[in-house]
Amino acid sequence: MTNEADRFVQSDPVRRRLRRLTRSERIEEAVAFIRQFASETGQSSADADLRIRDIRRSIRQKGTYWHSPDELVFGARVAWRNHARCVGRLTWKSLQVNDCRTITDCDEVVDRTLMTLRQSLSGGELRSAITIFAPATVASMPPTFESAQIFRYAGYMLNDGAVIGDRANIELTQIAQRLGWIAPAQPTNFDLLPLIMRTADGVRHAYNIPSDLRHEVPIHHNSFPGLSDLGLRWYGVPVVTNMVLTIGGIDYPCAPFSGHYVATEIASRNFIDPTRYDLLDTIARAFGFSPDKQERSLWKDHTLTELNQAVLDSFRQARITIADHHSVSDQYVTFAQLEHRAGRTPSGEWPWIVPPQAAAACPTFHLPMANIQAVPNFYVSRHIDGASLAIDRTSLRDGKWRTRYERLKRRWRNWRKRRDYIWQRA
Repeated sequence: MTNEADRFVQSDPVRRRLRRLTRSERIEEAVAFIRQFASETGQSSADADLRIRDIRRSIRQKGTYWHSPDELVFGARVAWRNHARCVGRLTWKSLQVNDCRTITDCDEVVDRTLMTLRQSLSGGELRSAITIFAPATVASMPPTFESAQIFRYAGYMLNDGAVIGDRANIELTQIAQRLGWIAPAQPTNFDLLPLIMRTADGVRHAYNIPSDLRHEVPIHHNSFPGLSDLGLRWYGVPVVTNMVLTIGGIDYPCAPFSGHYVATEIASRNFIDPTRYDLLDTIARAFGFSPDKQERSLWKDHTLTELNQAVLDSFRQARITIADHHSVSDQYVTFAQLEHRAGRTPSGEWPWIVPPQAAAACPTFHLPMANIQAVPNFYVSRHIDGASLAIDRTSLRDGKWRTRYERLKRRWRNWRKRRDYIWQRA
């Protein structure tokens, strides 16, 4: 841990990300969650009614309530099931949930997160896991991650405007340097940044990631040795840290979620996107393709196909779990079928579910999708996707007048949110 800290704003940027719920909205989401918990787990209606009375009393007195361990596990799994931007939700019932809500010290949050990551790496086959720390309340905020993921590669902006490394992390790299991180004398495209945390009182700290957790995979191709000369590599385990978990009206802004990669995320997006590494032409030349030829040569398609194969082979040789886009597409179709069979509408966002490579050859390309935006769920910020989250009433058998009342109430709340957003920008 570095000794330097950086306090750069007086207001709380984490609290600004969270959803703004009135007391009645919080109670409404809590009641709907307990009803759902009772329905799907077999809890008796009498126990559910008793729990709802306790929750109503707690919210009216304290503005919040505390989930039981079983409710927390169920809520985290359902949040993953409801998240429209994840294609790998077939195994949502097996999500490993680590309850760490009593940990509020920043150092302990980092230690626990890294310990969970170490356990995941030592088990061979990667299993999706989430570690949930203290919830956000009116009186207190937990430590949170400043980094979007635990592992991030640095991005260096040079004086001539050129960029070395990941363009998405230029600002994060500058923050890390202000916190005392020293970049290598000769910067490379793949310099791992320290883990940046924000304490409950808004002070940022940088933590070095232990070397035994830096499982990086060199990318090579058996048929094109020139690819190895580029020095491409990527970290083996994605651990998302910038998502807020919301369950029954309670937000958990510190809930790192780990899983495994789909090859297209690395090969077709991270290495290729103009806002990331922008290496399409460079990699094409390494494969012997000519970017200067006319587009009818399909050199881009050939490059992406071979690069995806290289990423898949490299990860498998390193014995780190990775999936191809055809397999996960088939899994998503199975997930959607199981959801329909259970009487639920699967939530999906087409640009995120359909892979960027060979899209039309995957069954998800032809699958109708709708983002239900139901809670429990994950969101980045209320300004981006959090404000639209609400109770999914499509599965509820409301009467005619109840349906009209809920529609009017939803319109009123949406109008109020738009008004608040306009006032903030003014």
